Amino acid sequence: MKTNEQVEKFRQIVKNKFQIYNSLFMSLPYDKMTNIGMLLPFLHEESKEGYENGKSPMEVMKHFFDSHTDLKTEEERIDLLFRIIQYVERQVVLFDSIEDSAFSTLNANTDPGTVRNLYEVASQQGKLQIIKEKMEQFGVKVVFTAHPTQFYSNSVQSILHDLNQAIKSDSVTNIDMLLQQLGMTSFINQEKPTPYDEAQSIIYYLRYVYYDTLGELYRDTKRIFDDANINPHLFQLGFWPGGDRDGNPFVTAEITQRVSSELRLAILKCYYEHLKKLRKRITFPKVTEMLRQISERVYQNIFENKYDLTAEEFKKALEDIRYEVKENNNGLFIDKIDDLIGRIDLFGIYFASLDIRQNSKIHYKALEQIFEKEFGKDYHALNEDEKLNLLLNTSLQVDPENYSDDIVKDTLKNIYQVKDIQKLNGEQSIHRYIISDSSSIYDVLNVYALFKYCGYADKDIKIDIVPLFETIEGFENAEATMNKLYNLTQYKEHLNRRSGRQFIMLGFSDGTKDAGYIKANWDIYTTKEVLSKVSDENDIKVIFFDGRGGPPARGGGKTHQFYAAQGKSIANHQIELTIQGQTITSVFGTKDQATFNFEQLLTAGLENEIFPQDKINLKDWERNLLNELAGISYQKYKALKDHPLFVPYLEEVSTLKYYGRTNIGSRPSKRNDGQLVFEDLRAIPFVGSWSLLKQNVPGYFGVGTALQRLKEEGKLEDLKKLYRESMFFKTLIQNSMMSMSKTYFPLTYYLRNDKVFGEFWQILHNEYLLTNEMLLEIADYKALMEEEPLSKSSIKMRENIVLPLLTIQQYALQKIKEENPHKETYEKIITRALFGNINASRNSA
Repeated sequence: MKTNEQVEKFRQIVKNKFQIYNSLFMSLPYDKMTNIGMLLPFLHEESKEGYENGKSPMEVMKHFFDSHTDLKTEEERIDLLFRIIQYVERQVVLFDSIEDSAFSTLNANTDPGTVRNLYEVASQQGKLQIIKEKMEQFGVKVVFTAHPTQFYSNSVQSILHDLNQAIKSDSVTNIDMLLQQLGMTSFINQEKPTPYDEAQSIIYYLRYVYYDTLGELYRDTKRIFDDANINPHLFQLGFWPGGDRDGNPFVTAEITQRVSSELRLAILKCYYEHLKKLRKRITFPKVTEMLRQISERVYQNIFENKYDLTAEEFKKALEDIRYEVKENNNGLFIDKIDDLIGRIDLFGIYFASLDIRQNSKIHYKALEQIFEKEFGKDYHALNEDEKLNLLLNTSLQVDPENYSDDIVKDTLKNIYQVKDIQKLNGEQSIHRYIISDSSSIYDVLNVYALFKYCGYADKDIKIDIVPLFETIEGFENAEATMNKLYNLTQYKEHLNRRSGRQFIMLGFSDGTKDAGYIKANWDIYTTKEVLSKVSDENDIKVIFFDGRGGPPARGGGKTHQFYAAQGKSIANHQIELTIQGQTITSVFGTKDQATFNFEQLLTAGLENEIFPQDKINLKDWERNLLNELAGISYQKYKALKDHPLFVPYLEEVSTLKYYGRTNIGSRPSKRNDGQLVFEDLRAIPFVGSWSLLKQNVPGYFGVGTALQRLKEEGKLEDLKKLYRESMFFKTLIQNSMMSMSKTYFPLTYYLRNDKVFGEFWQILHNEYLLTNEMLLEIADYKALMEEEPLSKSSIKMRENIVLPLLTIQQYALQKIKEENPHKETYEKIITRALFGNINASRNSA
């Protein structure tokens, strides 16, 4: 579809529909909200015109109140602000539903990136056999995290799903009823969700989106490639809610066990419903009874507290049924049996693999106490040989109850129960232990030792120990760390028992927070290269697992292009990445979206190896330029984060300290309770706060300075050539353009003259202007995102919808700095406005 056609299609089926249904929404009879729809356009225009003329949010709101309302008391005005917030929140849901319902139409005829297109191109180029062989081992794994960037409650998600379907069918009556329901449904949680609640929220998507999406995509892929021996685990799901305890004291061993049980129950319920449909078609003598028996087994394991069904038994029963149908019933409906068998291959009886994640510091803490209690030794005083001997060659059976520290006790309890969960749900149900903030061999060996100290024999440690490198120090030490681990006899033997595979996670979120946008992305790229090399030299198959968030500042953005841009120097055995919060609903939230994006991931990983392009393999001159850009941009970013006003600016001017009040995530919003310092900032509130300020600093800061410096050195044409010829660099720049497109400095123009923060604000604004200028110059664009008309149109509409919310939020931030009896209420307004603002952006954090 050509660019102009795409824009016109968006206008017809998204923009126009939104205007039509929004007018219906405006006329609905909501309590105390009747006239909000009429007032909102005035507030939008007041905001836009006011900011363009340098007015502050305070001045904009005063003029709005005086010109368009007859409200005199502050209490009345506050009440109106809350009503506007509620109204805009629902407009955002309406727009989400309209855009989601249009997804398949807007992306029609997008052949590149589909499995069918991959097959056809491979056939034309005589590479079909090569790609079939690659697909015997290759796979895609998407891991759901509980990171708090999704503000829709389960009830609102359900309405959103139904609204999507009603809009698809243009059912005005149903749309009308659902919009009424939406207006009367609360958007907020009265209490923080527990980790178990978070898990249940995402299990909803597993059952109602991914079970069918992945089952059908796997079935269709096998049909397209016909006789290929395709990896039975071609698509996999991972799960962090209930397993990720890094910084979340509420994730306990008990929670982990409960969530693993819920995942088992969820997939068994899917299988039971699937069997009911199958029994309507497989109605032949003998196999009818066979189907009844296996259905009864599944039923008992769901509703009668039986835990005796394994994936192997279930699959064997279906294979026996398949054999009978093939031999005695002409193979009628055998494809439907194959479909269910394929889903058992994908999901087992665990649905999604539950990962354990914990910070390396917690393991050090546990080992310090164990060494003192069990060995009478100081962990840190031992030399390397003594330490390695105790970590690798000593077996214990420690009792968690002998340790008074709650987190140490729970760490041990959780390790003890891993084998029980694996026995019940299968080894794949919980097979990875991820260590955050890794930077040395001990971060990995400490976890290995903890399993040995909990009674596991070496051969029984059926766990992949995964270092997570996510800081400058971690990236720099990664190669030496892994090389040393690979050359430790005991650890190499462990890897051999794990099929010769080593999972390594790279963290984009903290990487960008620590190093800035270009350096973090370039460091991760080059770290993958050296880890690929050192793993290959040691006969280890390394599988990279990318910790990616929603926005470019956290590794989000163009995921397909990101993986398609990784050259031959990076191991490509499997694609694994995290998705969270908004990304779950906005990128993988419907069947159409999930199918499209899983296909894109699969083909990206296969294409860059089967159809090599010059654009994905970096040349020496390109590497030199990227090294220079990374170094210069890092120095600029480092100077900013070292600025004494960096953290105070975020605390005083942004919504940073209000994230924890939203009750949308179980995890605390910062790591320590004391005075806030940069190191304690969590990546999500950090990036999200810049987003709500409409400044998006982590997504571009330092980029403009680096590009300008090289331009001054006479390298402008080299930069333009790099943009044209390097897919990695082009993707990096286009993602930065997305961040820039969501930036709106006029919202905070009033800070230019602030006595405390004026100079700091100017630093940010100057870099924004410079980056905007330089990005356009190296790309030869007239405007940002020139090659992405759909995304650009969507961003523009979303930014327009939430401008009144941003005004209200900034107005409230200004009001609380006054001596005001309503300070507490204005703080509630700030928190309340977070919901719509975050939801509208779809990848703000």
